[in-house]
Amino acid sequence: MTKAKTKAAAPTGEHAAEVSQLRILDPDGTLIGEPPKIEEERLGEMLRLMMLGRRFDQKAIALQRRGKLGTYPPMSGQEAASVGSAFAMDPTIDHFVPSYREQLIMVHWGLPFSRYLLQRMGHPAGSVIPDHGRLWPQQVALAAHLPHAVGLAWGLKLQDREGVVMTHFGDGASNEGDFHEALNIAGVRKAPVIFICQNNGWAISIPWERQSAAASVADRAAGYGFPGVAVDGNDVLAVYTATADARARAAAGGGPTLIEARTTRLGAHSTADDPTRYVPPEWLEDATRRDPIARFRTWLTSQNMWDDDREKAAEQWCDDFMEQAIQEYDDTPKPDPEQLFDHLLAERGTRLQRQRDDFVANRETDG
Repeated sequence: MTKAKTKAAAPTGEHAAEVSQLRILDPDGTLIGEPPKIEEERLGEMLRLMMLGRRFDQKAIALQRRGKLGTYPPMSGQEAASVGSAFAMDPTIDHFVPSYREQLIMVHWGLPFSRYLLQRMGHPAGSVIPDHGRLWPQQVALAAHLPHAVGLAWGLKLQDREGVVMTHFGDGASNEGDFHEALNIAGVRKAPVIFICQNNGWAISIPWERQSAAASVADRAAGYGFPGVAVDGNDVLAVYTATADARARAAAGGGPTLIEARTTRLGAHSTADDPTRYVPPEWLEDATRRDPIARFRTWLTSQNMWDDDREKAAEQWCDDFMEQAIQEYDDTPKPDPEQLFDHLLAERGTRLQRQRDDFVANRETDG
């Protein structure tokens, strides 16, 4: 397959001005490389899921502002990095170990959206993962899940079981010790794992050039003995292609791949963040120009695979999907505060039991 590569600026700063990125669709939706062979219906499903992510951001932020949701990490602008990689995998045999901004991939792996909402509100029911055992709990601590992903992949290899492990993280996580330890052992053991860094150029308020002197996250893979690929993270077809290639390599016993999806987020790091305090205005203007949904929709329309009727049907599907999820969320009984003391330890010790008893007594006293 022919792959178009372009010289493109780094997410921020001067380091990556010469970094070559895999790109198939230009920001205006023009095809410049060979697209992957994906069925028309499946391409429509990819765009629909990206649209769901954008709409869910808007709804989740509104819920958070009303006190119905805890801190929320928006994904707007990064939908292509999530959806392109998710559709290149096989959720029936592959595993996904998520960070905290992979809502769409978790849904693709079978997590009910209502359960994600519950997790964001701190409800114990929100931590229940699907019974199939291939979607793992999301991790908020930066890079702490990467060794887990490697251990899981290594275990699959030792047991001669099919499947590949995919895990996502941000550029800030790529500068944590767990990142380096995970990639090192993955390379040594040739674990069937795909590391995908969604590099939007900012670790909250810290730009890439103040995080690392490296031009690219993908360049680091060579130090661990396996390939690294930089890809335009706002090009869903390019992300799909890079992930599909990495999966084929891992499944054939070739070991891990590090993919750097260089993307631009349209909003804040989280609902506790104000990006206008540190992100230059021109940065947000560029992010809008590189909108992955508009890019993908434009190309599909040019190929007669998308039109107004499909757009309206997709919008209705998104609305129905979210309405059902929010209804399920609202209908879930609130947890008993005494559950705070459950599942902390295998056996509740004397000190923990005393704290629980005091808590219960105070609740009864307070009426």
